[in-house]
Amino acid sequence: MTIAPEPPREDPADEAPPPAVKTEYKFSHVTTGRYLPTPGKAPGWPFAEIGHWKIDVDGSVDDWIAELTDWRREHLIRIGYDDANYRRPELAWAQRNFVHAQMMAEERYFYDPVAGRYTVDRYLDDLEARYGGIDSVLIWYVYPNIGIDDRNQFDLARDLPGGLDGLRGAVEDFHRRGVRVFLPTMPWDNGTRPAGKRDWQAIAELVAAVGADGINGDTYNGVPRAFFDACDALGHPVVLQPESTISAEEQLIWNVQSWGKKAPNEVVPPVAKFKWLEPRHMINYENRWGRDRTHDLQYVFFNGIGYNAWENVWGLWNQLVPRDAEALRRIAAIERQFAPALVSMDWRPYERTLQAGVFASRFPLPAYTLWTVVNRNEYAVEGEQLAVPHREGARYYDVWHGTALAPRLDGGRAVLDFPLEGRGFGAVLALAPGAAPDGLDAFLERMRARAATPLHAYANQWRALPQRLRPIARTAPAAAPPPGMLAIPAGEFDFAVGGVEIEGQTWAGNDVQYPWEDVPRRHHRRRMRIDAFHIDRTPVTNEAFHAFLRDSGWRPRDAHNFLRHWIDGVPPPGWERKPVTWVALEDARAYAAWAGKRLPHEWEWQYAAQGGDGRLYPWGDAWDDARVPAAHRGRTLRAPDDVDAHPDGASPFGVLDLVGNVWQWTDEYEDAHTRAAILRGGSRYRPRTSHWYFPQAYRLDQHGKYLLMAPCKDRSGCIGFRCVVDAG
Repeated sequence: MTIAPEPPREDPADEAPPPAVKTEYKFSHVTTGRYLPTPGKAPGWPFAEIGHWKIDVDGSVDDWIAELTDWRREHLIRIGYDDANYRRPELAWAQRNFVHAQMMAEERYFYDPVAGRYTVDRYLDDLEARYGGIDSVLIWYVYPNIGIDDRNQFDLARDLPGGLDGLRGAVEDFHRRGVRVFLPTMPWDNGTRPAGKRDWQAIAELVAAVGADGINGDTYNGVPRAFFDACDALGHPVVLQPESTISAEEQLIWNVQSWGKKAPNEVVPPVAKFKWLEPRHMINYENRWGRDRTHDLQYVFFNGIGYNAWENVWGLWNQLVPRDAEALRRIAAIERQFAPALVSMDWRPYERTLQAGVFASRFPLPAYTLWTVVNRNEYAVEGEQLAVPHREGARYYDVWHGTALAPRLDGGRAVLDFPLEGRGFGAVLALAPGAAPDGLDAFLERMRARAATPLHAYANQWRALPQRLRPIARTAPAAAPPPGMLAIPAGEFDFAVGGVEIEGQTWAGNDVQYPWEDVPRRHHRRRMRIDAFHIDRTPVTNEAFHAFLRDSGWRPRDAHNFLRHWIDGVPPPGWERKPVTWVALEDARAYAAWAGKRLPHEWEWQYAAQGGDGRLYPWGDAWDDARVPAAHRGRTLRAPDDVDAHPDGASPFGVLDLVGNVWQWTDEYEDAHTRAAILRGGSRYRPRTSHWYFPQAYRLDQHGKYLLMAPCKDRSGCIGFRCVVDAG
């Protein structure tokens, strides 16, 4: 967090070297940045490929710390700072919240849709095995699916398996394992169904009902005080955790935790502004798209803060590589062991070091002092690293390697010699005479065992997680199209399509992986030979689905939201010819099996809609409002149009209602952590107020990826389906 914005980078040839010994710093009274400027770096002098080696942090750090200490004192006065919430026992757990994870509700390790139950132990066991576990979790059940219909952020919590009772049970399972739970809230959700009360009242009631411990404020630059007070008023105090960095510094008073983002990756690690202002303020650093997280973890360790180990990012699995996972395990172990030191009011960043490119922070307590050390060099640094004040009887340990240190005494200093891997970490403990922290010997033994394998021995190569297309069994062949179906002749066409996911750019792992591809990716193209098949002329209607229920007796095991628009088990009057909605993928498959049909593969759907000429819409290359249902931008759903209401929107083969009425189920993909369905055609519902809502995909070269959890949550008032039959 920069105290003042830096000027644009100048040409390196015009750079002036920074002062070698002393620099006078004048910190702004009003700051908007997230990181404090670096000692040894003259104001306005940016880092560059040429010149960073000239920076002498030790030459100016004492003046820098003194000036920054004065700035902190004044700044806290200016914001009327009161630390009462950091002294509240019920909120103190946040100061030990070192490893946090945002977890998608659709995470397959969290919920088993086949067994129909939450599997919290499986989720936590995996994290403990890979990087030592978490201290808190954010259960995320909203974006990117919100906006597929008019359900708001609070509705989606109630639509989780088992409703709020089920969610409460999952929270209790996390608590049983010592893990705190956050739930999300977002200010931008003003286009879906009104909640009928203020956001802070609604989320306060929700967290109290399920026993959650905190609120994550999505896109908030500091969660407003109203959320804190609403929870307190219910007798359920919570930790607020804004996703974005606090912008109004007085919010530090009631936001006892926050996320940190995008720490500058320069030679000298930055200091977190809000950690400096209030050492008890916990920051969980987040870099969701990072693949080499060494800098992130060094920044965390240098500042004595926490990490957001977010891996399932909107269904894209961005797993910590083994080296980063092992580094996080060791960092977290040290931070948990010495947690009281990391909130020391006397912590000092940029403790003097003896080696270039090595940086340390000191966290002192009366019984012991901890130094966290990072090596910014690409190469290992051996030899003497720190020279610290010595007291007779003090003992020293290299806690990263779990060994005792025998310092060289130089006057009143102890000179400490220990190794640092390239781009690695170190930690030193100095025990005051007679001090004996509980569990220290066992902790050192564990660290010594881990250190037997250096970090560089762990794999550091990131790879996208492979996906699998769920097979669709062929039907009994039909020589002629059954009633209500159209024949689609065999042919060749260019299957070209791309996902409309809001995030993920064009990185490997985004969107889906077709059977002929080696990795998931956003954009796809393949020249395909399509066998002949028959397709429903229109989506399945309410009356057709009603006939299926009467004949088959089908009742889903998970019936929440099943046909929720029907009245007393029948379609509402006038809805008979409208596409059936509020049916899960499982419900659609059951109907198709009853009818002797199947759901279409996506490329079959696209070929039936597009033909062989690559047109953008079923009728041609130009959008035409008259050929589709009118867009609905209100906050509550309207009925879809009848399936045959727009004959001018037909495809080259005569297929109707392909675009702009309701989305249509096609294929399902899965990897080890996520299931998702490909939706085609878009819907008429287009909620306003935010670009974060589920994006539409009306063009025939676009599709939507809809994350799947359980039928109760997957069903939507804007998703229907049509079927196909294989041709004889």
